[in-house]
Amino acid sequence: MEIVVSGIRPTGNLHLGNYFGALKNFISMQNEHDCYFFIADYHSLTTHPTPQDLHGNVKQVLVEYLAAGLDPEKATLYIQSDVPETAELYLFLNMNAYIGELERCTSFKDKIRQQPQNVNAGLLTYPTLMAADIIIHKATKVPVGKDQEQHLEMTRQFANRFNRLYNVDYFPEPQAYNFGKSLVRIPGLLGSGKMGKSEGEGNAIFLADEPAAIRKKVMRAVTDSGPTTPNQEKPEPIQNLFQLMSVVSSKDTVDHFNDLYNNCQIRYGDMKKQLAEDMIHFTTPFRERIKELLNDEAYISKVARMGKEKARASAAKTIKEVREIIGFKSF
Repeated sequence: MEIVVSGIRPTGNLHLGNYFGALKNFISMQNEHDCYFFIADYHSLTTHPTPQDLHGNVKQVLVEYLAAGLDPEKATLYIQSDVPETAELYLFLNMNAYIGELERCTSFKDKIRQQPQNVNAGLLTYPTLMAADIIIHKATKVPVGKDQEQHLEMTRQFANRFNRLYNVDYFPEPQAYNFGKSLVRIPGLLGSGKMGKSEGEGNAIFLADEPAAIRKKVMRAVTDSGPTTPNQEKPEPIQNLFQLMSVVSSKDTVDHFNDLYNNCQIRYGDMKKQLAEDMIHFTTPFRERIKELLNDEAYISKVARMGKEKARASAAKTIKEVREIIGFKSF
């Protein structure tokens, strides 16, 4: 059974793009692999060093991932800062990481442009912390997006460098977990791009959104004046609406509005009303489960403790062996 590791940033609520993107695949993976999913609260400090409510953010993300279907009995779901062994391995990896290779990292260059007043050491050494997160469990597979591929390559580099420097065959070389066609792109409501918060709250439908909020967001979705010739190609904002409908509505509903569009009879107001109701129907089980979990402090604590114990057992074994390999010994 392959060991899979993936991180989750505690910086925002889950939206449909998250769910139909990686999360559905995580839920499937937990039945087939030895999975470690962690909430990356250490990582979040590189861009938000003084969070207003870090604990609250972590709790919300933990609850929403549980509500969406991650099972703490099947996967190890833990909080990064609950496993101090990660920080120790991060320290060891930094001793053998070179300033030049870290400065050449694309994400570091992007971040120093985005936050020139906060170019901290954590940003520079982000790749070594990510590597520590992965190889602390001796992972063989890592689900990554395009923006993380360079970091995974650097993780392999750090793992291989450790093996080479200490003349051991200890860390495996983690490979990218390819979701293939199962990774669905969910567009945003503002006309272009994928669903997310970068263009504002109105661009995304969150799993915890109340029905009134969903209706308001969908009714404000970008459209045009309508088709003027039969079967004409749909412009991006309209194609986005149909893409959203295809993931939450029945095939008959999608076909109905597609026929109206192709015959130049579509009324976008009617389509949006239907889409909003279908989104409400789809998100209701998640929303209700989120509310239920937020009121169950005992269960949340139990899940966090269970994840901590399982993750630390794996991490402690790795650190013990790494310290022996490097040459640390107790007197």
